[in-house]
Order: sequence, then C-alpha cells, then structure tokens
Amino acid sequence: MHVAMLVFNQPFKGTYWRAYYIGRELCRRGHTVTLLATAPHERWRFRVTYEEQNRLAIVEAPDVLNGSMRSGWDAWASMARAAWLQLARFDLIHAFECRPSVILPALAARARSDMPLVIDWCDWFGRGGSVEERHSSVQKALLRPAETFFEEHFRTYADATTVINSVLAQKAIALGVDPASITLLPNGSDTAGWLLEDRHAARAALGLPADAPLIGYVGAIFERDARLMAQAFDRVVACMPTARLLVLGYCNVAIEQLVARPENVIRTGPLDTATLRRYLHACTIGWVPLCDTGANRGRWPLKLNTYMEAGLPFVTTRVGDLGAFVEQCHAGTAAAPTPDDVAAHALRLLRDPARAAALGREGRRLSENELSWARVADVAEGVYRQLLG
Repeated sequence: MHVAMLVFNQPFKGTYWRAYYIGRELCRRGHTVTLLATAPHERWRFRVTYEEQNRLAIVEAPDVLNGSMRSGWDAWASMARAAWLQLARFDLIHAFECRPSVILPALAARARSDMPLVIDWCDWFGRGGSVEERHSSVQKALLRPAETFFEEHFRTYADATTVINSVLAQKAIALGVDPASITLLPNGSDTAGWLLEDRHAARAALGLPADAPLIGYVGAIFERDARLMAQAFDRVVACMPTARLLVLGYCNVAIEQLVARPENVIRTGPLDTATLRRYLHACTIGWVPLCDTGANRGRWPLKLNTYMEAGLPFVTTRVGDLGAFVEQCHAGTAAAPTPDDVAAHALRLLRDPARAAALGREGRRLSENELSWARVADVAEGVYRQLLG
C-alpha cells in the first residue's frame, strides 16, 4: 500500500508522533507512507526527508502564519498540500484530525481519485474541549466556533474512523458516524534503544540527590492541571520534605511559581532523547494529574506511554479511559482528580518500593508487547486492508 498521512502539527510535536510511529511500522512491513506535517519555519517551499530505506517520506509543508496559529489554519497551506497530493498516486489517505490544512487537502485528493479516507480523532479541541482551557475569553469566543465546526462537520465524510478512546468514539456516534466504521486506535510505545539504567547511576550522572523521592513530569500542561499537580506536590512535600518534582523537557507553565516550596522543583528545560531517558530512570515515580475536563476526557497523554517505556510506575487520575486502563493494565495507579487523592496515591507508591518496582516492570512489559507501536500498526493496517478489499 501507498498511504498518505496528514497532520497539522510540526515535526516532533503532538499528533505528529502518532502518525510517525504508525507510518514507520507500516514501512517496515513493506508499505510506503508519505507523512505531511507543518514546516517549522518554511513559508513557500516543501522540504522532504526519507527514512526506512526511503519508504517513509516526511514532507514539511509550508505555512505563512506565525506562532501558535501555525497549526492547521492557513489557507495557503491547505492549497499547497492539495497540490502536493496530486504529485503521486496513493491507495488511501489517513487524516489526523480535521483542521483545514488536513481535511481540505484530504477531501480534494479523494475527490480526484476516489481513494478511501480514514479520519483519526485523538483530541477534543472544540466546544467543551481544549478551547475552554485558553486564558483569554476573547480567544475562546473567536476560536470556539471554528474549532467546533472543523472538528465535527467532516466526521461523516470518512470511510472509516479511528479514535484514541471511547469518549471520542461516543462523540463520533452522536455526530452520525456509523459505529461499525469506528476503530479504537490507542497510542503505542517505542522501547527501541531503551536500555534500563540503574537509578543510582542515573542520579549520580545527573547530579541528583541519591536517596530523595523524585517525581517526574514530562512536557506541556494545561493551567488547571498544573495547579492540581502543584497542590498535590505541596501535600507530598508536607509528608516527605525531601521529595523533588522534576519537570522534564519543555513545559509551558512555571510549576515552581505555583508550589509552596519552589526550591523542591527541578526544571530541566528542553532535553535530547538520551538525557530525557536518563532523567526518567533517575525518577522514583512519574505522574500525570489531570482535572476532569472535556479536554482531558477526550485525549490520551502520550507521556504515560513514555513512563511505561522507561519502566517507571505512574500515578494518574480517573478521567476518560484512564481509570479503566489502570484497572486492566497494572502499570500504575489512578486517583480521583483531587490534590488530596493524587498525593495519597503518590505517597503510597513512594513508601512501597516493592510495589512500585512491580508496576514499573509490568509497564515495561506492556510497552514491549501489547502496547507497542507494532501492535497499534496491526490495527491500522487491518482498517486499511478492509477498506481496500
């Protein structure tokens, strides 16, 4: 098969990873994948790189907008991508989300060649979703109608729909999508090159306290979730004064300004992959405290898979499908979305090294098997083959 995958994200950000890992696995099976993403800076030209023996083409498409608007809203980007898709024949197109620079070129390509269209839904952006997490009421008022329209209007145009969780599956059904055409396509895990390093050796190499409880958090965060995490950490520190919170990689919120003891927060800033993995090996536990919001019910934090790849036990909250996942796959614990309960779950793991180690081992096992990207690609490939007969 020759599959076109479209994302509005820039390379190495957000949903790009979901498409990239699925595409990479398909290429390893002999298929060919063209992945269109948004170029970080290019305004007029396409840039192409190849991986997997030239089977995976990563195309950085131009966009004339700046900053946070460089995320699927540019009319020129939609036209440029539509023109690019005329240059090769594809058997199938997989559109990840429905922002204009994804759905409009995808529909144009299908109209020309009548190829099947799969639409993926892995984030709740519109009314009730992540648009509600914006600070400015003006931004909410301006973006809510556009986000909601593009997120919802085109769902029934798909020949098949993939969703990241049951919440978005139910939303798709409510919009008129045939339940028989919906397939659960979870996020996967990549353990290639993840050699599990001894915790004490990792801490010594990074200059971290040898015996302190270290709680890791990776990546960006919504403001409400940051406040929940800060309040939970304050309660942990009240019981364990030596505990440290490691904020790893890029984080858009200054967590250290929200906690009672900012000196207990270690912020690394952007990290390369090898250093991030070393920091995760140095941690005692990882966590993802999520408030019960539409934005959080309608997604699956990829950082949970990152913790499991590292063999790191985690604490999350019972939001969306996460509670059911923790009950089925014993790699972490799920608390109520309150500071007291998140802190209580974290403290129980920090005080029970044997249980924490067992959860970490199970997470790593799942990452290598049931939750690997290879298994996720099995599901995607099955959807494609069914559409192609």
